[in-house]
Amino acid sequence: MRAARCNAVGGPVVVEEIPDPVGEVLVDVHYAAMNFADVLVIRGTYQVKAELPFTPGSEFAGVVAESGHGFEQGERVFGSVFVGAFAERVAVPAAGLHRIPDAIPTRRAAAFGVSHATAYNALTLIGRLQAGERVAVLGAAGGVGLAAVELAALLGAEVVAVASTEEKRAACLKTGAHDVLPYDDLKRGLRDSGGADIVIDPVGGPHSEQALRAMRWGGRFVNVGFASGEVPRLPLNLAMLKGVTIHGFDFGGWARHGREQLAVTRAELNRMFAEGLIHPRVHAVHPLDEVATALDLDRRAIGKILLEVARGV
Repeated sequence: MRAARCNAVGGPVVVEEIPDPVGEVLVDVHYAAMNFADVLVIRGTYQVKAELPFTPGSEFAGVVAESGHGFEQGERVFGSVFVGAFAERVAVPAAGLHRIPDAIPTRRAAAFGVSHATAYNALTLIGRLQAGERVAVLGAAGGVGLAAVELAALLGAEVVAVASTEEKRAACLKTGAHDVLPYDDLKRGLRDSGGADIVIDPVGGPHSEQALRAMRWGGRFVNVGFASGEVPRLPLNLAMLKGVTIHGFDFGGWARHGREQLAVTRAELNRMFAEGLIHPRVHAVHPLDEVATALDLDRRAIGKILLEVARGV
């Protein structure tokens, strides 16, 4: 099969012919979605290291290649793995697969599997969002960020989206944000506009502390990633004085240890999608041969970038 391969820390990522994988359930990948974690794994800076050489990619949608483990050949499925998705076929534990409801196109399933589940759990399970609360979303035009904007608004929150460009901020307003802010003087801008009960932070870096300083009493700060490449050092005295709780949410960890809750989340998100309440945004679709271009574009995308990788497509 053809697969994107990383043969050295930092890349480059090139497409090669390699043997088909072996594993519990084999899936013919139709689309794979870019996540910034994939870039960090390639760079060797992710919390978990991949053994070289490896096929990057953590999120996919396609069809079951062979019946078994409760799945039938030809069933449409989506799921996630640590690495291996940027290939024509991926081997997946059965627990990591989910059937795609009839109302959801395969391409859209690849775009909302991880991002919307991360955002939904960060807002509801960890953030304990109540209607009428104020939610600030950093990195609001990225995959997780845009999902958080959409879901928070749908759940009745007042949403403040923080993004780096006018184009990204406009997209956030279109997705449901009530207010938008640039990163310049984030603490003052967020505080003067009313603060935040919940901060959803997929970015990290210096902006995390700025957002923390603008939070309301009793708020919940939820970190879901470090797209800036910098893990922040947050002053706990601020959390103490403001009564703020600081949480982390890692999708991979919940996929392993919180499967029952994840199943509830999946069912709710599938319902929302089928009813036309959520609209995962696809920024661009690239063929597998353009994987390097797609990886480079990911940080500038609004929403998700997909690879089209099905055999013969």
